[in-house]
Amino acid sequence: MTGRLYGVGLGPGDPELITRKAARLIGEADVIAYHAGVGKESNARRIAADLIPDGVVEELLRYPVTTGPTAHPGGYAGAMAEFYESCASRLSDHLAAGRTVVVLAEGDPLFYGSFMYLHDRLSPRFLTEVVPGVPAFAAATAVVATPLVRQTDVLTVLPGTLPVPELARRLADTDGAIIMKLGRRFPGVVDALAQAGRLEHAWYIERASMPAERWMKVTDVDPSSVPYFSLIVVPGDSLTDDPGGRRPALVAEARQGAQLPRPAAAELLVIGLGPGPDDWLTPEASAALADVQHVIGYAPYVNRVPQRAGLTRHASGNTVEVDRARLALDLARSGERVAVVSGGDAGVFGMASAVFEAAEGEYDDVPVRVLPGVSAIQAVAARAGAPVGADFAVMSLSDRLKPWSVIEDRLRAVSEADLVLGIYNPASRSRTDQIVLAHKVLLAHRSAETVVVVGRDIGRAEESLTVTTLGELDPTTIDMKCLLIIGASSTRRTANGQVWTPRFVDPS
Repeated sequence: MTGRLYGVGLGPGDPELITRKAARLIGEADVIAYHAGVGKESNARRIAADLIPDGVVEELLRYPVTTGPTAHPGGYAGAMAEFYESCASRLSDHLAAGRTVVVLAEGDPLFYGSFMYLHDRLSPRFLTEVVPGVPAFAAATAVVATPLVRQTDVLTVLPGTLPVPELARRLADTDGAIIMKLGRRFPGVVDALAQAGRLEHAWYIERASMPAERWMKVTDVDPSSVPYFSLIVVPGDSLTDDPGGRRPALVAEARQGAQLPRPAAAELLVIGLGPGPDDWLTPEASAALADVQHVIGYAPYVNRVPQRAGLTRHASGNTVEVDRARLALDLARSGERVAVVSGGDAGVFGMASAVFEAAEGEYDDVPVRVLPGVSAIQAVAARAGAPVGADFAVMSLSDRLKPWSVIEDRLRAVSEADLVLGIYNPASRSRTDQIVLAHKVLLAHRSAETVVVVGRDIGRAEESLTVTTLGELDPTTIDMKCLLIIGASSTRRTANGQVWTPRFVDPS
């Protein structure tokens, strides 16, 4: 009979925060295992020292490397993978012999803990149980006695090892936040907090619940004194004032009918970000984004705008364009500098039309300016060669805003006019039939030899470009990441596979 493996959470450091179940299992164990850093004592063992019975087998699992360099051919990741394999092998010998093994874990075993890597390797072979522990951030929040989140506030736990722009973005997009893994990354974390407008109200807590605990405002911390056992608490607390300026109070009051003196409306910008690469963002768009106070749009597009101090980001889902536009118009009307962003060009199946739709008749006092961007069809066409070098049409296969019968009629008309056709939104997770139907309509009016270009994720690392024919095209391979270009009868392929459409038309 094999033994049983327990991952036991010890809490943040105070032995009195160890749960009764954890204490019982430690006292009954045959083997106690714990991790320790290079040249250091095990903090986990220190916390549980008074509970470890005499004569128990102890397994010290010493890391081969922490933050320093390693000569391992696989680098840090390779060294750590080999280490966890070795640890698992040592513990599996005890488990196979029928012994009960308790692995001590600071905080909670599955919250940024080393036990999870042993769990991955051993739980498929041995009975395993995880005993939760009080996580460090719960102790830290208790130390500063500041409400972290309440009601519908969102809490985000972030590693300080994230790149500064990404950390700043995530801090700006949440209510409450915990930032862990500080140490040498502390200066970058402070920079991210400042960019997100969250620095003033952030708390630094060191060794929470331990005898040496201390806490202070992040702005008062000496960066050279920050140890591993430290974290930052950024309160959300929806019932307090909005110290970070993340909630547009003027808009809320306007929507509630508050009669306030109205400042002059600011110009609302609608900006195309291009298909993806930073190099495809125009200088005009970059300058505009560096000056606005609010960015509004579909979340993946908002996420492409770097976070900075003074910028509030408003991200939402993909089917609430008019709601987004109204929020932007309200903010601009209150005098705020606002940008609504779209991928590609905002005027091509983007947010520009939605803004004008929302503004019509109700926001005539808000000036709107559209800044152009590189469109997806331009990007795909450039990768392919010059397939839209002559007359062409562009259509969306989405029937969310127009009936399918209209789409079919337009497909026939474009085919009969012998125009090159760019197809946006050919499919989605819930809409897979339209491209199949469109393919049938096109084949009924065009030669099976018609050249077709399929661009997927053009401009991104995973981009692919396929040149095929209408007859060989498999519509089931087309997804929401694709844009199609259906050639005219004159569209050609070069000897090296590029696609182009002549500018001249033979009247015969």
